[in-house]
Amino acid sequence: MSQVYHAQQSIGYMYNYPIHITKFGHCCLLIEEKGLRLLTDPGGWSAGFETLTDIHVVLITHEHPDHLHTKSIKTILQKNPEAKIITNTTVRNILEKEGIATTLLEHGAHATEREVFLEAIGERHAVIHSSVPQSQNTGYFINNRLFYPGDALTNPQRPVEILALPVAGPWLTIGEATDYALALSPRACFPVHDGNLKFPGIAHNLPAKALGAKGIRFTVLEGGVPIEF
Repeated sequence: MSQVYHAQQSIGYMYNYPIHITKFGHCCLLIEEKGLRLLTDPGGWSAGFETLTDIHVVLITHEHPDHLHTKSIKTILQKNPEAKIITNTTVRNILEKEGIATTLLEHGAHATEREVFLEAIGERHAVIHSSVPQSQNTGYFINNRLFYPGDALTNPQRPVEILALPVAGPWLTIGEATDYALALSPRACFPVHDGNLKFPGIAHNLPAKALGAKGIRFTVLEGGVPIEF
């Protein structure tokens, strides 16, 4: 049985049930809350999720290959034929060409899966460069607790308990990532979008120091090891 680590809880958030998060690289997260097993962005830079079973929902934020990998989606569905793929229009159009059914959940819409409330927040990918078209990007707020913004620094305009914080990418500096977390001021956060870093270094160390000084717990998730928040 995998060891479960407990993230520090600060004053201001009181829940009588845990949420478990297991990272499988980059932006692929297995999120377990109230019996729901939800997987995010099983893209081409992630690994280890292929053998998972009892997956109820797969959330996909956008079409970039580090977030959307159709072969991996097919593998997941082979082992989890009842899993529901929830995403936006752009991703739906790609997957339906592969014969994969999807459920739309875009900015401003919400749904409930196994008593877990899901809300879509955000519309566009962060700007990479003026020469690169902005793709559609949909972030997801899970049970009013965990916000996973995808590839954007979207402010959900509400309290965030736990933040999946993107820390590296062609559209992002570590300073911007740290300031984003400071602005949202969650109880706890952890790094995602770091699969392109051979040596995480400052992308993990700087947020830990800057956010810790403000009472925000920054926890680096070890691959394949569940963390309890």
